Amino acid sequence: MERKKKVLIVDDEEVIQFLYQEELEEEGFAVETALNGELALRQFEAAPPDLVILDINMPGMNGIEVLRQMKERNPGLPVILSSAYPEYKQDFGAWASDEYIVKSADTSALKAAVHKYLD
Repeated sequence: MERKKKVLIVDDEEVIQFLYQEELEEEGFAVETALNGELALRQFEAAPPDLVILDINMPGMNGIEVLRQMKERNPGLPVILSSAYPEYKQDFGAWASDEYIVKSADTSALKAAVHKYLD
């Protein structure tokens, strides 16, 4: 049996984690979640995911810093930044991401981006 592709969702909002997890599990992906950057990096080291969905604005280590550290360790890892703020797209640090999605209850853009990298 083929191994499910693993997606790590990093977001300090449990509602967003739950929404994304439900949607992506329905699409056939294995999903793990982390509430902050420090936890995400620990999970990333322990069991590397196939793709990361990363919030930018989090307490402690922000998503841009997490993105930088993940890309240093695994440059080929697809990382999708997910933010409620479209203006972060202009942030130089965000350019290292593979995709930038503005958070929405409509997850079609997110799912399309995940499939683009994992199918």
